[in-house]
Amino acid sequence: MDLKPGSRWKSAVCTTEVVVVRPPSGAITLECGGKPMLAAGAERPEGGAPDAAHASGSLLGKRYIDEDTGLEALCAKPGAGSLAADGRPLAVKDAKKLPSSD
Repeated sequence: MDLKPGSRWKSAVCTTEVVVVRPPSGAITLECGGKPMLAAGAERPEGGAPDAAHASGSLLGKRYIDEDTGLEALCAKPGAGSLAADGRPLAVKDAKKLPSSD
């Protein structure tokens, strides 16, 4: 997988789509629903469903990060599958706290 900043990826098993914000430090496989993700222009196979162990869903507009590689991806379309990098679940990135305006 060539995960470059701005590249779009879609799930092979649900409606999830992501945009890479920060690429990983090394080669990884970005997964959704337990299956490798496809490039945005690729054809999605028929009849796929997320693996039950990887079906916690993805949330629209949330940034997902992989601490081990530095990968950061933005969810552009939500879906039933959960995101992972080489089988490691991606964590939702916390919003930065803004300074008080007092």
